[in-house]
Amino acid sequence: MLWTLAGILLVLWILGLIFKVAGGIIHILLVIAAIIIVVNFIRGRASGRG
Repeated sequence: MLWTLAGILLVLWILGLIFKVAGGIIHILLVIAAIIIVVNFIRGRASGRG
C-alpha cells in the first residue's frame, strides 16, 4: 500500500511539473513520496533481519 501511495504522489508531482500546477504543493508531494519510500525500505530491511 505504501508503494502505491508513493507512486501516486510521484505521478502527481510529475504532472505538476509538466502542467505548472500548484507550485510548492507539488514539491511537498515529492518529499512525502520520498519519505514513504525510505521508510518502507528501512522497515523491509529491519524485518528481514533475525
